[in-house]
Amino acid sequence: MNGLTEAVGSFALTRLVSRKSRVDFERWQATALRRFLDRDLPRAPFYRHAPARLTDLPVTDKALLMARFDEFNIHGLTATQAWAALARDGRAGALTVGASTGTSGNRGLFVISEAEKYRWLGAILAKAAADLLWRGMRVAVILPQNTGLYDSARKSRLIKLAFFDLTAGPESWREELEAFDPTVVIAPPKILRHFAAENFRLRPTRVFSAAETLDPVDRPVIENFFQLPLDQIYMATEGLFAVTCRQGGLHLAEDSVFFEFEPAGDGLVTPLVTAFRRQTQIMARYRMNDLLRLSKEPCRCGSPMRCVDEIVGRMDDVFRLMSQDGQILITPDVLRNAVLKADRRIDDFRLVQTGPESIELSLAPTLPDDAAVAAHQAARALLEMRKAVATVKLVRAPLPLETGRKLRRVECRLGPAR
Repeated sequence: MNGLTEAVGSFALTRLVSRKSRVDFERWQATALRRFLDRDLPRAPFYRHAPARLTDLPVTDKALLMARFDEFNIHGLTATQAWAALARDGRAGALTVGASTGTSGNRGLFVISEAEKYRWLGAILAKAAADLLWRGMRVAVILPQNTGLYDSARKSRLIKLAFFDLTAGPESWREELEAFDPTVVIAPPKILRHFAAENFRLRPTRVFSAAETLDPVDRPVIENFFQLPLDQIYMATEGLFAVTCRQGGLHLAEDSVFFEFEPAGDGLVTPLVTAFRRQTQIMARYRMNDLLRLSKEPCRCGSPMRCVDEIVGRMDDVFRLMSQDGQILITPDVLRNAVLKADRRIDDFRLVQTGPESIELSLAPTLPDDAAVAAHQAARALLEMRKAVATVKLVRAPLPLETGRKLRRVECRLGPAR
């Protein structure tokens, strides 16, 4: 089967299952998952003697995957070989190697086949731009690094795709981007916000936030600038996990990933993902580092796939503080909301846990003093209410656009939780 056939087949399947009832969809998903467990899973050395039921498989994570990389892919490609391939052209024979940007300090590798690349393309087009496809699309992808994933899009006559290297800085490619005149823009929210601040000459018909947590404070700025609703693509090294539909619902990609959810407190969950349409690198019961708030209601678009109300942040960035009753955890959304609700003039900040009992709140010097004081007091009041033992230091300093790392307005720098 050639690449285009794979993409068309994936596109059609993705559209087809999105029209099923939830009951029929779950039946279809269970069959696809069973086929994956019986046929694909045992081909990876790690799962050679795996039990037949998904729930009996061990929970995996990035540390385990990277330590035993060759056991999770069916070709026995080692991490050393994969890094070497990435340093050259990202090719290891017929395979494509990619890596995450390493937000948490440890980069993750992935390896996919040509067929999987085109399958991914078909799925993302079906979810993100089915109504635009036949008119022809100019897609601008603005991310920290180009992965081989996008090669498949470049070979399609219906899509013109241009990749812009985030790490080079927007001014280095501004003219090229504006001349390309994209109909679809995919970029981290901080870059979309930068386009607004610097008044880039762009007029897309669809704008997607990707690769970073979309904070509520950024959405109105971006939507006002583009005069469009801001959609999301929730994607990581581990795969494509959710895309916004035309009704605004952020749907989990349950047509290619089986999700289990671990409670994380405050109504939040952390997903365990099993990518049942991936056949080269096996991802089964893989623990993601993200905190999600799931929707309680189905989307009005009629899709059977569940929605996420909010991607709150990362488990890494939960503040871990001591109180008289022992350790307490405060999630990024609670911390962020405390600062933002202190004064409506606050539209950017950094809140960093720098030590077991120390927190730093950074606000731009241009913010009026009374707003900064209100934010400082709000952060301290939150900690007091939670009986946390910690001091909050207020820092007035510029908050520049950082293109070399992901924006994390709330960040914990204590290192991995024990």
